[in-house]
Amino acid sequence: MTWIRHFLPFITRTHRWMYLATGGWIGGWLPGMRFLLLGHVGRRSGTAYLTPILYVSDGDRMILAGSNAGQDRPPAWWLNLQARPEATVQTGRRRFAVRATTARDAEAERLWALLRNSYPWFDSYREATEREIPIIVLEPS
Repeated sequence: MTWIRHFLPFITRTHRWMYLATGGWIGGWLPGMRFLLLGHVGRRSGTAYLTPILYVSDGDRMILAGSNAGQDRPPAWWLNLQARPEATVQTGRRRFAVRATTARDAEAERLWALLRNSYPWFDSYREATEREIPIIVLEPS
């Protein structure tokens, strides 16, 4: 999976463009995968970002893994959410405000199982890094 790290910026830009242009019809899902667009603000720059991210649902909450494809550094979007947990989400054409929190202990393990059931390769991300991969919960606000 190291090859993906080199192409990720291009993939992300293309994915975001297709998602926005089609209201999620293209880019909102692939077989067995669901994507949302996360609107977040840069913790240092104040720049608005829109990042496509895999997720699973847990009731009305959206669950994300801050895996960064198993890299030793967390994804920038997670660092931004830690600084400013208020964000927006787009699923399909629907946009709404959310607040991000980190799942802990038993809840984190339960939610990791949900993520792993949908995206089994996430286990390889845990094996590839020594850092703890955070489980992020987005709740509508």
